[in-house]
Amino acid sequence: MEERPTHPLPVISNAAAPPPAETPAAAPAPTEGIPIKKRIEGKVIAALQTVYDPEIPVNIYELGLIYGIDVDDNSHVKVRMTLTSPGCPVAGSLPGEVERKIEAIDDVKSAEVELVWDPPWSKDRMSEVAMLQLGMF
Repeated sequence: MEERPTHPLPVISNAAAPPPAETPAAAPAPTEGIPIKKRIEGKVIAALQTVYDPEIPVNIYELGLIYGIDVDDNSHVKVRMTLTSPGCPVAGSLPGEVERKIEAIDDVKSAEVELVWDPPWSKDRMSEVAMLQLGMF
């Protein structure tokens, strides 16, 4: 006959159990030690990842449309971005949408989006995430 391991039984007490400890609210991600410029840059990237190219179902950050994010000492953010082509139908509206998303970030005082064409965008600028989303692997 096979011997089964024995497990101790829980002790049951008639004593009143102490009230459950209050669960503290989820603490925000630690930001101590992270310079404010880096924190703002991280928030800007998160905001950019919510903006999608209307013709390609991938966010503009992963598509590689963002060429640069600069945060100055006064929490002014300047983003250099491009579009997939100069004839892109959202050339007039997408930069404004990006600017509004950035200006909605608490720590940002102001935002400016510069649309650039050099270097021209190519598929090589896309992240691996974008390539996977588009089935390009």
